[in-house]
Amino acid sequence: MRVLVTGAGGQLGHDVVAVCTAEGDDVVALGRSELDVTERSDVAATVAAIRPDVVMHCAAWTAVDDCEGDPDRAFAVNADAVRWVREASELVGAHLLTISTDYVFDGTLDRPYHERDTPNPRSVYGRSKLAGEVEAGPASTIVRTSWVCGAHGTNMVRTVLRLAAELETLEFVDDQRGCPTFTSDLAPMLRRLALERRAGIHHVTNEGAVTWFEFVRAIVSAIGRDPAMVRPIRTADLVPARAAERPANGVLDNAVLREAGLPLLRDYRQPLAELVARLSA
Repeated sequence: MRVLVTGAGGQLGHDVVAVCTAEGDDVVALGRSELDVTERSDVAATVAAIRPDVVMHCAAWTAVDDCEGDPDRAFAVNADAVRWVREASELVGAHLLTISTDYVFDGTLDRPYHERDTPNPRSVYGRSKLAGEVEAGPASTIVRTSWVCGAHGTNMVRTVLRLAAELETLEFVDDQRGCPTFTSDLAPMLRRLALERRAGIHHVTNEGAVTWFEFVRAIVSAIGRDPAMVRPIRTADLVPARAAERPANGVLDNAVLREAGLPLLRDYRQPLAELVARLSA
């Protein structure tokens, strides 16, 4: 299929391009310098010229704390841009897949969130991404994911590898829980959902729910260091305090995938080991 990937320079976009290319798709990869997704006319002209079968909309502003200080930019990138891409896609008959987040939930449930739970975001980032879901419309594929890590771009695995080489002890919060998700596993599922034009909201994460403290201990173990070097702290004790509120429970239940008989992504420890080996080579 002919695939247009926005945000192709990001860690997820990079792997989506790689997966689609490996599958033989005709891929047009556009990063921020090639396409400003907040410019409606530019988006319309670009999509009309390319005439893709599928648009994989990976462009987003994911700097959660920075979004708090600039809500106009957050909504322009994470919501308005989805409308422009959806409008342009409809005109050429392309199927739209867009990415959302666990931050659309408030994190107060005592169980994992499934796709039918009512969102209640507590941050500008979460509200902007929820607005983007609305702008995508019911005919699009909306994928909520969490704690994304890949070989390209900034993420927790890269951060911990750097910190573990510099420090004797690390401190990470033990009161925020979620599902680490790896682009090596996420990208192929995104392609499948887009290829099959599966409309609606899908939660897609790797299996295994952990706190940030537990995740960092797993990363440290994967590089052969003693996980005891990682100490737990509370979110309230972070210095400096974070600008945006994080959901205490960001665990997503991949219910729609399971009910549709689609394969769930692997336990997060497997792609974590692969990514650590790749980044450490």
